[in-house]
Amino acid sequence: MSIHSQDTIAAIATPSGRGGVGIIRVSGPLAEDMARAITGALPPPRFARFCNFLDAQGEVLDQGIALYFQAPHSFTGEDVLELQGHGGPVVMDMLLQRCLKLGARLAEPGEFSLRAYLNDKMDLAQAEAVADLIDSETATAARLASRSLQGGFSRKIHELVDALIRLRMYVEAAIDFPEEEIDFLSDGKVSADLRSVIDKVEEVRAKAGTGRLLRDGINLVIAGEPNAGKSSLLNALAGVDAAIVTEVPGTTRDLLRERIQIGGVPVHLVDTAGLRETSDRVEKEGVRRAREELGKADQLLWVYDASADPGNAGMAQADLPPDIPVTLIRNKVDKVNEAPGRGERRGLPEIGLSARSGEGLELLKAHLLASMGFQGAENTEFLARRRHLDAIDRALESLQKGRMALEQQQAGELLAEDLRQAQLALSEITGAFSADDLLGTIFSSFCIGK
Repeated sequence: MSIHSQDTIAAIATPSGRGGVGIIRVSGPLAEDMARAITGALPPPRFARFCNFLDAQGEVLDQGIALYFQAPHSFTGEDVLELQGHGGPVVMDMLLQRCLKLGARLAEPGEFSLRAYLNDKMDLAQAEAVADLIDSETATAARLASRSLQGGFSRKIHELVDALIRLRMYVEAAIDFPEEEIDFLSDGKVSADLRSVIDKVEEVRAKAGTGRLLRDGINLVIAGEPNAGKSSLLNALAGVDAAIVTEVPGTTRDLLRERIQIGGVPVHLVDTAGLRETSDRVEKEGVRRAREELGKADQLLWVYDASADPGNAGMAQADLPPDIPVTLIRNKVDKVNEAPGRGERRGLPEIGLSARSGEGLELLKAHLLASMGFQGAENTEFLARRRHLDAIDRALESLQKGRMALEQQQAGELLAEDLRQAQLALSEITGAFSADDLLGTIFSSFCIGK
């Protein structure tokens, strides 16, 4: 992607396929000339005008609404033309080809939002919120993405950066002007201000962690021996009969995937083949795929049959990934006259339930939310991405190093550098400090026309 291109770009901004309305979006210096050529006259800026859309010979291609936005009062900050016609793929392509012949080029993914960012119409966190709003899987995620788009997340980051700048000014002034006798190492002000900044960053980190969960959700893999009730648990959590359930061990041969919500958090459920040694070629491939999927999980549910395997001996041979959290599911408790409940076995949390009847399912859902660190959508103000968490974590690491430099070494110069690194890390979130390759990676994940 050409980060600083001044070309005029065009794209179909509505989903492919047939529809009542289709939109062509154009942005760049040729937008005004294209408006005159296609509609016969320049529409008044920011007013909708019903008109014919004309080809090069003056023949009517379509009829619809033309909207013209004059720079800088547009989404991208450039001259923008939107042609709202009928949403058939052929007529949309004809209009797009007309724009291309008039000098535009096809927009790359996310290029309209990229230009909005480059022209200071929004910062990087807000631009990402555009894509997050489009891709939202839950109503909660959509609301929080909208808040981020309005600048809620950015304001929090700007407040942290401003606090760091004020602290840096004080520290560096004391270093650069020692004759002023500002004893910042012993007067307690820097130490107190630094603790305050760390506390605020940790608070934003906690909210961002919850926001990341609401955006991305978790990959929850269901594993266990054959006939333990894994597919029944998938069906119970999904609320539909997505998986075939029989009394025959090894019914599930391939990975089964379902997307659900638990407390507003997207959960990507994966049911796997029962883990056991087998000579059946098809089942053996299913076991191989199951083991491969285990390594991709954010969390594992190990299901075992309370009536057939009361001691959960099967898990000893499971060879589960050591760095992925595991919750034991003591399934079929109704068969052994046990009540659903929470407990611990082998040093792991355990939930007793009946996937067939649904008893204990709410206990499992509450446990999953708690194990994710989810504190409720009401305590969350914005969505966040993994790169945001990485930036905040690096800022916290620098601040902790700075505190050690101050308290243990009395090293003002080291503290000043750590504060600078923390500021740079946080500035990556809003794009105040960003490399072009990072921008290319972020905006290339957007849809065409946005």
